[in-house]
Amino acid sequence: MRSRYSAYVLGLSDYLLDTWHPATRPPSIDRQPDGLRWLGLELRRSSQESAELATVEFVARSKLGGRAHRLHENSRFERIDNRWFYVVAL
Repeated sequence: MRSRYSAYVLGLSDYLLDTWHPATRPPSIDRQPDGLRWLGLELRRSSQESAELATVEFVARSKLGGRAHRLHENSRFERIDNRWFYVVAL
């Protein structure tokens, strides 16, 4: 989760797509709006249901056009060939 947040901060859409599960990966990611600033990531909870499945609850904060935003999400991750992939928000 931290590496994906860092990729959003740095605008690394290729990395985001590469770490997205093939079954749910979109064909592309929209470019972030000019002036968007990521302010921080808070990992609230994580659980590993099995060696291949995990859930992460997080809050990511950003600011755009003088307005603060929060993204609060529970995300599912799956390990394939020893690599974790983002599957979907729950």
